[in-house]
Amino acid sequence: MTPTGRSGCPINLTLEMLGDRWSLIVIRDMMFGNRRHFRELQTQSEEGIASNILADRLKRLTENGLITRSPDPDHKQKGIYSLTEPAIELVPLLVQMGAWGRRHTPVSEELSIRAELLEAGGPALWEAFMAELRSLHLGAPAPARSVFAELQAAYQAVLARKARG
Repeated sequence: MTPTGRSGCPINLTLEMLGDRWSLIVIRDMMFGNRRHFRELQTQSEEGIASNILADRLKRLTENGLITRSPDPDHKQKGIYSLTEPAIELVPLLVQMGAWGRRHTPVSEELSIRAELLEAGGPALWEAFMAELRSLHLGAPAPARSVFAELQAAYQAVLARKARG
């Protein structure tokens, strides 16, 4: 089998697929923010992605088999983006990136609480989260536990506490 990148190194090939800043941000927002439409991905991202860059990354992620686009039954001109199994399997990588970032960068409490909980929960929590993502994005049966809801509640709790002063 001939490598399609600069080398057959698995780290290089992964970086060639995911290595630009915006690809991982789009996957993060779909994964942790359940943002599934173009407009949600553009307007609700803390980083402020430009529409032309977002369109390019969605196209690239689709071509690389990390997301799919299907027609939105409620609006014929819109599409719904879904994570594929290879993207869902990025959860442990994103957890480790979040853990590293919490240790080595000046993170905000509200944007790092999910990373903190996922790191503390370990592989069992990551698997539960991936099972839920499979339900949300791939149509698998819904698990009894909603890790997404737990992570969102923790995020909301930090925001509420900070708003109170």
